[in-house]
Amino acid sequence: MARRPITPFAALPVAPPIDPPTDTPSDTPAEATAPTTLLPHGIAPDNLAALPRGCGVYVFRGEGALPLYIGKSVDLRARVLSHLRSADEAAMLAQSRRVDTYRTAGEIGALLLEAQWVKQHMPLYNIRLRRSRSLVAWQLHPDGASTGQSPQLVDSTRHDFAHTSDLYGLYASRRAAQEDLRALAAEHRLCLVALGLEKPLRRGCFGRQLRQCDGVCTGDEPSAAHHARLFSALLAQQVQRWPYPGAVDIIERDGDWVQAHRVHNWCYLGSHTRQGQPPDAPQAVVPPTPHGATPTPTPTPTPASASASASASASASASASASASASASASASASASASASASASAPTVPAASATSARFDLDTYKILVKPLLGGGVAVQAVG
Repeated sequence: MARRPITPFAALPVAPPIDPPTDTPSDTPAEATAPTTLLPHGIAPDNLAALPRGCGVYVFRGEGALPLYIGKSVDLRARVLSHLRSADEAAMLAQSRRVDTYRTAGEIGALLLEAQWVKQHMPLYNIRLRRSRSLVAWQLHPDGASTGQSPQLVDSTRHDFAHTSDLYGLYASRRAAQEDLRALAAEHRLCLVALGLEKPLRRGCFGRQLRQCDGVCTGDEPSAAHHARLFSALLAQQVQRWPYPGAVDIIERDGDWVQAHRVHNWCYLGSHTRQGQPPDAPQAVVPPTPHGATPTPTPTPTPASASASASASASASASASASASASASASASASASASASASASAPTVPAASATSARFDLDTYKILVKPLLGGGVAVQAVG
């Protein structure tokens, strides 16, 4: 069976549900229906007891610095406990020593943060959401029938997909794109010669000989009619251009806590708190600096860690900046007093980060329907 494209899109409804791009089943609270017996693991009981109920991202950690698994949920406590009851995850649980959590004000923020952290840290047990070095898409111009031009494959390394018109389908390779176009040709009786997938023959394409092509290659179908059918077949997979002149903040609320997620060119730049704090986090926790990194501002730091070594790292990073010693000491103190399941505050978005934003597949999949369907609150930046 031919491989389907990465992101096929049909009509965009208003405020549709978000399909979470995760490796796990739906994160609907499962404590009431799941078995009560927990599988063997090395996570401290007080760590599990401190798990929050709100929305956010969770990180399973083992003995090493790299995370084992990163996921998201609208109910962190229920989702983490469901992992501990899943026999399919026994190998990961046997290596787990703690679970860190990072609260967000809504599901969109959790989806964006999960996707970014998985690409940054490449956890051992996350299969999807890994970074793709490049994408390809079909480009079909509306006047292709008059010019006789077949669909052309374009590469995201040479074209900015956020601002390129007439793109259809998003694929990880040229082979996957060609396989999908062949499948569309078989479904819609399109000509492989006209599509540029087959060399012309005197008797027409191979599909014409099998009566699977309507005959544009033999002159029995007008080129305009074939192009119209091709356009109709690809329309559901059209890649939407970035709909704003610049970066925007997507606003989410949880009680008095207001969080903004900055996005530009279908690329997630980071989040920041407009006002308030997470309802279950009386003191905000500053996430630690990534291992081996220079302690400079970054759009999305590593997930919050409650270990003593992480607190020490945060304290060391704070003391390294003499001009900000007072605020850094307060942040380090808050980190040291955090529970084993840390509920971190949102990172600050650097103003300069929007200038280098380029198309990101996961951000596009998460946001295209809510943004174009008007299902989220959006504010322009600047």
